[in-house]
Amino acid sequence: MSEEISIREAQQNIDEWIKTTGVRYFSELTNMAILTEEVGEVARLMSRLYGDQSFKESDKNKDLADELADVLWVLLCIANQTNVDLTIALSKNFEKKNIRDADRHQQNEKLQ
Repeated sequence: MSEEISIREAQQNIDEWIKTTGVRYFSELTNMAILTEEVGEVARLMSRLYGDQSFKESDKNKDLADELADVLWVLLCIANQTNVDLTIALSKNFEKKNIRDADRHQQNEKLQ
């Protein structure tokens, strides 16, 4: 696998991995619970790296990039299971935000 892959390629690669190495997908609800757990791991690490919490011994070897990749992995699994093409979805989401937020952020005094 090359270092740079598109979202579509990532979805395809994960689907192939799940079907060959992982045997099958977990249920959608199980993956939602796993996603919640993985996001919690990111939050835990962020609070220690950038917030005020100190590291516990068990957190010292955690890697933010790896934790974010875990979140992305499960998110892509859920997209595959629910027939969502995230390449298309993200493109549409950019369009929505460009229309909705065209002036909003530039006019937000808190962001100046």
